[in-house]
Amino acid sequence: MCVSLICVLFFLFGFRLCAARSSSCCRVYVNHLTHEGESACYLAAQCGHLSVVRLLLKAHADINQLTNDLSCPLYEAVSHGHTDVVALLVSKGAEVNRMHTESGWTCLHQAAYKGHTEIVRILVNKCNLEEVDDYRISPLFVAAQYGQRGCLEILVNAGANVNTQAVDLSTPLFIASQEGHQACVDFLLDHGADPNMVCSHDWPQFAIHAAAQFGHIGILRSLIAVTDHACDRGESMVSPVYVAINSDQTKSVELLLREGYSPDAQDCSHTHGLLSPLSLALYRTPQKPYSESVKLLIAAGARLNEEDWIYALATDEADLLQLIFEHRWIPRPEAVTSDESVLQHDGKTELKLRELKEMLCVALNQVHFAGCWLPPLLKAGLEPSLLLQPHMLEEADSQVLNYLLEFVNWSTLSPHLKHILDRRVAEKSWDPHPCFDSVPCLSHICRLQVRALLGPDILMRTNVVQQLPVPNLLHDFLKFRDIPEASYPHAPLLPILQRIEEHRNTHQHRHVL
Repeated sequence: MCVSLICVLFFLFGFRLCAARSSSCCRVYVNHLTHEGESACYLAAQCGHLSVVRLLLKAHADINQLTNDLSCPLYEAVSHGHTDVVALLVSKGAEVNRMHTESGWTCLHQAAYKGHTEIVRILVNKCNLEEVDDYRISPLFVAAQYGQRGCLEILVNAGANVNTQAVDLSTPLFIASQEGHQACVDFLLDHGADPNMVCSHDWPQFAIHAAAQFGHIGILRSLIAVTDHACDRGESMVSPVYVAINSDQTKSVELLLREGYSPDAQDCSHTHGLLSPLSLALYRTPQKPYSESVKLLIAAGARLNEEDWIYALATDEADLLQLIFEHRWIPRPEAVTSDESVLQHDGKTELKLRELKEMLCVALNQVHFAGCWLPPLLKAGLEPSLLLQPHMLEEADSQVLNYLLEFVNWSTLSPHLKHILDRRVAEKSWDPHPCFDSVPCLSHICRLQVRALLGPDILMRTNVVQQLPVPNLLHDFLKFRDIPEASYPHAPLLPILQRIEEHRNTHQHRHVL
């Protein structure tokens, strides 16, 4: 037998002993409290003893007596799901709108939290549906937060506000999206919940951001269909793509991109320090292997800015650079355009003028790593002459310099560049191949001419040479595959974020295009 029931029986025994006395004596006795401030009526309601509660009320027990922790018989019956006791107490005039916790919850809040649908059905006819706690949370909000779909439906049908907002501006739709309650989200959307209500004082956060942040894919799919697409790229907005990346929710990123959200979003550097989704994804995973979000964004054609190129070029690994050129195309210099439209070539997105200029600028400021980035760039179709810059010839490692010169006609270099090479020979900082002392052979001149006619991008990245009327043995030669790659002299590296900071502090803008 539970302790509370024993207490009730003692109360009833005492009640019978004093039955012959005055009614005031009995009233005082039945309302006697334990050290915790619990009355007999409270204990009976807690245990769901309907007949005992009825008897105590008949003996004038205080129906609204509060305990030390601000509970009461009705609140306790609600909390434990005793529907018949709740119905009795409500019918006898129990106070239904009083706050019973430090946070200010009413009985209706508690019923919605517990998911007691029949009790909620009783209370909605008596309670203030919009009573809020100290965080301005209504019972409907509680039902949405804890996934109580049945209670939510009863409250909505009773007229509760589906767009109520808490102190932090979050809405029932927002909290249900955050907690992953698909059924509640669908019901709220079907009954007038606004997916475009701002749910934060700090930034324009919508329910779609909550779904993206916590990876609730079904809910995210529902919200994409009804949320204003202005949050994708609109000024003063923040794309949910940012939120998904920041929370490492790859599935959210994938769905948003597939449904048409831009991989570039908007520039939030002035408000949140976020230049682009790709910059954020690279920042969050500076070391190999790069996150799936990085791969998804690059595959979707995300624009590459200067700092993104640092991750690819200021390193002793070519993984990121190779990933980029699996999806991007380097156009020949005469074909590059400043047009912001997306141009495709052989299923790959062409680099725009700004991207190409920033790539070259970073590369020429990271000559120390050229042994790593030079071969992939040339194989990706970069015009080698773009790298014939004074700084490159002055700073490049001996092997790197030899590798680069074998892709050009070294005999036609400008006097200034030849002077740099002569000086390096005199300083013994460059060990040139013997062939550089003479004019290139005819076969080399011929393949340079073939590259000039076809374009370096077509020559290096397609099978066009197989269509030329030349022997198969010359195919690799025409694509410069006979040239041994330069090696990178491995040395301890600074962390990538320090390399970025160093680049910011020391780099010079080197205008090539």
